Formats: sequence, C-alpha cells, structure tokens
Amino acid sequence: MAISRQQKEELVAAYGQLLQGTGGFILTGYSGLSVGQLHDLRQRLRANNASYIITRNRLFKLALQANDWPVPDEMLQGPVATAFANGDMPGMAKTLLAFRDDYEELFVVKGGIMDGDVLGPAEVEALSRLPTLDELRASLAGLVLQPAAGIVNTLNAATVDVVNVLQAYVQENSETEAQEEAA
Repeated sequence: MAISRQQKEELVAAYGQLLQGTGGFILTGYSGLSVGQLHDLRQRLRANNASYIITRNRLFKLALQANDWPVPDEMLQGPVATAFANGDMPGMAKTLLAFRDDYEELFVVKGGIMDGDVLGPAEVEALSRLPTLDELRASLAGLVLQPAAGIVNTLNAATVDVVNVLQAYVQENSETEAQEEAA
C-alpha cells in the first residue's frame, strides 16, 4: 500500500523517537505469523517492558542514519519487525528466542544493535544467556543481605554457646549435689 510523503516523514520521526528511548533493539523476520501470534509476542514483550513493531526497511534505515545508529543493511531485507528494549535487553532477547523456539519455521531473529554495536544472531543468543535485570537485582540483594545474615548467625552462635556453658554448669552442679547427697 502506497503512503504519502507526509506519512513517510511521520514514520521516520516515530522510529526516531523509539530509537532515542532505547538502549538497543533486535530485528526479526516474521513472515507467515498470524495476527494472533504477533499479538501473543507483543504481550510477552510488554511484560519485559519492550515494544514490537513492524518496520518499513527503507524508512527505518533513514531513521537509523538520522539518529547516528549503525545501519545493518543485511538485516533489513524482507519483512522485518523490530523489538525495542526499554531497559532489559537480555530479558527481551530471552523472550524473542523462546518465541522463536515455539514458531521455528515462521520466526527468525536476524540480529540487533545494542549500545551502538551490531549483533548477529549468535550474539543475540549469547545475550539471552545473560541474567535479566530482575535476576541481577535479586543476586545483588542477596550479596547485600549476606553479611547481615552472617552477623546474625554469629550473634546467635554466641548466645547458643553461652546457653550451652550455663546448661553444662547447671548439669555439673546438679551431679555434684547428687553425689554429695548420696555420700
């Protein structure tokens, strides 16, 4: 469907806004997916604070150039949709690769760009193996709380030691008293 020059300019501007608000994106081939399947993918990505739009290659290329992003010409061939990360790039990559596993024949991860570096499909796969932002936060919280737990355990151990000493003293005294009474 042909669109007017004004609509094309608006699309380039919209792509530019998406590019300015992201740390990276992943390009995918979606040929053959139904509207319902695309809707399912968008919902999964939304849960990771990411968005997914079908992009017009030539106009997206113009937006990349206008916003000083590298232009991966080889990835912008055929039907392309773009997933934009709004913070958690590894989480978005995991979601896309899980979707790819569900629809292997129809969905292809072409590559992406993160922090100005072009990523191939293998690098996107490696990115998906990194911990997500939530996983990193959980491990950081564990590291922060670990010393406090150690202090609590040390204090508890000292208390237990005092109780054990007192209990041994009481037991020894009661044995001594029992021996004195027996004698």
